[in-house]
Amino acid sequence: MPATKIGSPERLLEELRFWVEQETPTTDAGAVNRLMDRCETDLRAVGGAVTRMPGRDGYGDTLLCRTPGEGAPVVVAGHLDTVWDHGTLASSMPFRVDGDKAYGPGIYDMKAGSFMAFHSVREILRQKTPTKRPLALLLTPDEEVGSPTSRDIIEATARGARAVLIPEPAGAGGACVTARKGVGRFEIKIQGISSHAGGNWAEGRSAVVALSRLVLRIHELTDLQAGITTNVAPVWGGTRPNVIPPDAGAEVDLRVPTIAEGERLEKLILGLAGEQDGIFVSITGGMNRPPFAESADILGLYDRAKALAAAAGYDLPKQHRGGGSDGNFTAALGIPTLDGLGCTGAGAHAPHEHILWRDLSARCTTLCGLLESID
Repeated sequence: MPATKIGSPERLLEELRFWVEQETPTTDAGAVNRLMDRCETDLRAVGGAVTRMPGRDGYGDTLLCRTPGEGAPVVVAGHLDTVWDHGTLASSMPFRVDGDKAYGPGIYDMKAGSFMAFHSVREILRQKTPTKRPLALLLTPDEEVGSPTSRDIIEATARGARAVLIPEPAGAGGACVTARKGVGRFEIKIQGISSHAGGNWAEGRSAVVALSRLVLRIHELTDLQAGITTNVAPVWGGTRPNVIPPDAGAEVDLRVPTIAEGERLEKLILGLAGEQDGIFVSITGGMNRPPFAESADILGLYDRAKALAAAAGYDLPKQHRGGGSDGNFTAALGIPTLDGLGCTGAGAHAPHEHILWRDLSARCTTLCGLLESID
């Protein structure tokens, strides 16, 4: 059990409610930064060495808080942005508690987990709890869109670290994550030739028809047995029924189990671009998050977490997950990374998003125990 006193689930939920009621869509840098301001103020107040890196490209700032000590740190990283737009709290998803469940936009993915990381580091500093290694808390603004501005910071912070802990939401049965698929993202743009769909049909070249054929080719790359999936969405094209559509486009999501498969499929998808019979196909993008492979060092972290969870009164299963996280970046660097250490619940990115709030203390106890004990 950690030496740091964590507090009751009720106390944690009360403070977490403030976080949830600060709406932080990724696209609003100012909103994300307002919550970042609160975190910075509280961490400085207890002696944290805080570095604030200004946002760019329309995204919010990134915050790094270090605790005293020498040697390779233990990094704990979470994001403050959510997929939910302003006004969600006032309309479809107000913060509310119904029995064991607490609801609100982003509460499960991943305000609860990021709050747990913040709370653990803040209380370690406040209570002057000794840790075997210095800690580095990283709070980022743009994970929900692929971490375009924070990836370099995440990787720089993780290089040379002893371990990285990611409090993304727990999986089914409260499982943490010891492996994740790699994620690729692509954009397709097709240029055809417009013409009258009745009088001049033969003069046109339909971008929508070309896109339809391309969608089927990409769909056929899915191999569930091999752990490879593709998804084409959203799609767009055309203007009116009586006009041969001159343009169309789509986005593509790719999930792969290994770096080699990512490289192979990235090359294959990008190779579908080109020109034929007046149709021009442009495809941009590539692998966004490398695969996060299970290793002996990761399993060692898991065994430690499982023992701490047992001491806190619950079982901690593990799983491999198809979705990506910032843990993909750190695991690909060879840094032992344990993910899915956030709160239990369900409904990420869905209207029924919620946590099982009575688990907050026990899950936070495990996270704090890892921060104190990793040597």
